[in-house]
Amino acid sequence: MEDGSRGAILQRDRKTYAIVPRTPAGIVAPEDLENIVKVARRYAIPVIKMTSGQRMALVGIKEEDVDNIWKELGMTVGEATAPCLHYVQTCPGTETCKYGVQDSLGLGLKLEGVNQDLNLPAKLKMGVSGCPRCCGESYVRDIGLIGTAKGWTVTFGGNSGGRPRIGDVVAKDLQVDEAVGMVRRLLEYYRDNGKPGERTPRFAERVGIETIRAAMLGLAPPQT
Repeated sequence: MEDGSRGAILQRDRKTYAIVPRTPAGIVAPEDLENIVKVARRYAIPVIKMTSGQRMALVGIKEEDVDNIWKELGMTVGEATAPCLHYVQTCPGTETCKYGVQDSLGLGLKLEGVNQDLNLPAKLKMGVSGCPRCCGESYVRDIGLIGTAKGWTVTFGGNSGGRPRIGDVVAKDLQVDEAVGMVRRLLEYYRDNGKPGERTPRFAERVGIETIRAAMLGLAPPQT
């Protein structure tokens, strides 16, 4: 099995694998939790690790067990290496948090649902925060959304890796549909103009955020 096949990631020991089931916006149904517990016990999976992307990595799986575990889980793959949208990290927003001013969970689920199959130059992460406290770490994600009393602020080109970068503000005071459309246009512009393997921070530095902003203003909304 090759590294990344069926969502399996070869581990440091070069013998076992990790898989990451997709949990949109960090939400897990009770049935999924029960299935995760069942397979962890049945296949003696030694580690279940909560990731920074609000997902659970099942680590230490034998190669011959990977396909059976996926079948028994009944969950889709949460990409961890492929050049596409990996996850949308969200805070609780107005669903439960007393500070929330916008529905971050609802927007995060929508963004992941409509963009998860888009092929991109490199991996991409989003953060959605329901208020300016920014618990969704939006400013250090490739695309970030921050809720305010007037709507959504959209940022582009953030990163928290070895060369950290605060995302640049592309638009402010957008309503939900406008924010979803803006994110899609940013993704398509990045897809069409980014170099293979180029993450959004380096893309923004190479192209220039003013060029990206101008392109967003000049592009018509995508057809629905």
